[in-house]
Amino acid sequence: MLSVSPPPSLPPLHHHNRSLIHHRNPRLLFTIRSSSSSSIQEAVEEKTSNEKNLLSSELYSTTPFPSIKAAKRVVLVRHGQSTWNEEGRIQGSSDFSVLTKKGEAQAETSRQMLIDDSFDVCFSSPLIRSKRTAEIIWGSRKVNMITDSDLREIDLYSFQGLLKHEGKAKFGAAFRQWQVDAANFNIDGHFPVRELWGRARNCWNKILAHESRSVLVVAHNAVNQALVATAIGLGTEYFRILLQSNCGVSVLDFAPRVDGGDGSPYICLNRLNQTPNSPVAAGSSAGRKTSKRIILVSHGTTQGGTEVNICSLIITILVCLFDGIFDPFNVFQATFSNSGNQPMSMLGIIQSQKTAELLLDLNVSTIVSSPKNACVEMATTISRVQEAADCLGADCVPRCVEMKQIKELDDATEVPPLQPGFLNRFEDEALSALWEQSGKAWQSLLNELSDESKPEKIVVAVGDPAIHIALMGHCLNLTADWMGSFHLDAGSISVLDFPDGPTGRGTIRCINYTAHLGRWSIPITRSTIDDEEF
Repeated sequence: MLSVSPPPSLPPLHHHNRSLIHHRNPRLLFTIRSSSSSSIQEAVEEKTSNEKNLLSSELYSTTPFPSIKAAKRVVLVRHGQSTWNEEGRIQGSSDFSVLTKKGEAQAETSRQMLIDDSFDVCFSSPLIRSKRTAEIIWGSRKVNMITDSDLREIDLYSFQGLLKHEGKAKFGAAFRQWQVDAANFNIDGHFPVRELWGRARNCWNKILAHESRSVLVVAHNAVNQALVATAIGLGTEYFRILLQSNCGVSVLDFAPRVDGGDGSPYICLNRLNQTPNSPVAAGSSAGRKTSKRIILVSHGTTQGGTEVNICSLIITILVCLFDGIFDPFNVFQATFSNSGNQPMSMLGIIQSQKTAELLLDLNVSTIVSSPKNACVEMATTISRVQEAADCLGADCVPRCVEMKQIKELDDATEVPPLQPGFLNRFEDEALSALWEQSGKAWQSLLNELSDESKPEKIVVAVGDPAIHIALMGHCLNLTADWMGSFHLDAGSISVLDFPDGPTGRGTIRCINYTAHLGRWSIPITRSTIDDEEF
């Protein structure tokens, strides 16, 4: 999605989360509690056994972060493959493993991916495997790295150093709880995941307080999950839901409050887990094999269409209301009315071809799309490449790929007009309508996955970025309030895995992956020279 650059005096676009709604809509206010590890543990221990299984994201989403004066982009990188990763050993915060040759190569790939950016500072875990990864990525930059013990991997106490089968044999029920109910997992008198969430909050306090605009953070799988989750207000029940692969890159954008006052910044997850390797390659999700998958493909750039994500739209209109620049209804109409209904531009065609190539080695069962022109064009390109994938030799049988169009993936036609002052109640207007419609689309996609005749099924859904943001919200069991916390670009893909099938909980393998677009990919970081906004 191509963002409209704001005037220098305006806050950067694509930075918003539901904290805006919390401040402006009293119906959505919750009790604010401390997020320190000790207070979280005390609060949760007071709950009944049933409540413990429903640790509330509200505990984290309403605790304020330090205010900031300028936009800040934070890039999270997990360390490369380590010797204990390779052995299948439980590492935790132990410091006995080092990078393998593959891990060193992954770190070098990440270095190349980030070589042209202008990071102001690097925060690193002090553990060898992470610190070495940071050193490779940081390269010859003159600024010293900052090591922070709060960025160490999750503390797993007696589990650390054991092979997984040894942990199962030695700890039995405790190991099973670690696998299926990590948020309530208790070992040696500790709740590791709850402690980790508290550490992540402490890390954000330090990162946001640092005088920098562009920040690199190199750490570990679990702590990076906690950093992403606490940033956008998700609780410990989301552990192992937002995947972090070796050297996977995630990006978070922070923007100061529009009114210029103190208070938590607006926060947007720009991308999740952009990996050195293909995000659709065979693998596991949170340590479990998956045979059911939904791949969300945002349609390519359109001819003359202005494409702005949900959080960009909200910030833009908010600024307009404050400054009285122009009618927000016109902004909305220009943004959403026909962006996906235009045919794709040459860039969009290239994006569709690159996306089809990325999906080439997958045996896609069904492609569903919005009936809009750009979505149908992209779906058709993917289908043709899929059907021809096994027909490059003399003897071949074409694949059969089912194609469908579902109107619920079309977000623009049924979104109601915006009314003046709608920001006090927009969850009851445009966003609630979009959310309701996306719920129907989500159920349709789950129904596609539920075909018992096909034990392995991959469904590709092609639609507008706005509807895909809502679909990810449904996957995460969130509400419409969280829609401004995510960002998608034109031509991007997001991968949702279902290790327990479509009736189970989905995990997010990646969000807004664009590396497959090559020279047309969206930069992970952007220059801050001449005070350019992110």
